[in-house]
Amino acid sequence: MKVVLLAALGLFLGTLGGAALGIGAGLAFVEIAQTTNFEGQNGMLVFFTFMPLGAAIGGISGAVLFGLLAMRDDAIALEREPAAPGDR
Repeated sequence: MKVVLLAALGLFLGTLGGAALGIGAGLAFVEIAQTTNFEGQNGMLVFFTFMPLGAAIGGISGAVLFGLLAMRDDAIALEREPAAPGDR
C-alpha cells in the first residue's frame, strides 16, 4: 500500500514539475527558433505541445522514481521505529 501511495504522490508531483519544465522549455524554444507569433501561435505551441509532453514525461518518471524508492525499505526510512523503553 505504501508503494502505491508514494507512486501516486510521485505521479502528482512529477506532473506538476514536468508541466512547469515543459513551459520553460517551450518558451526557450520559441525564443531560440524565433517562431511567428501570429494570432498567438507561440502560446498555443507552448501550452498545447510542450506543457502536455513535459507533464506526461514528468508524471511517469516521478511515479517510477517514488515507487522505486518506496520498494527499497532499507534506503529510505518512511516509518519511524517505536522508541525503546529506556531511550527517553
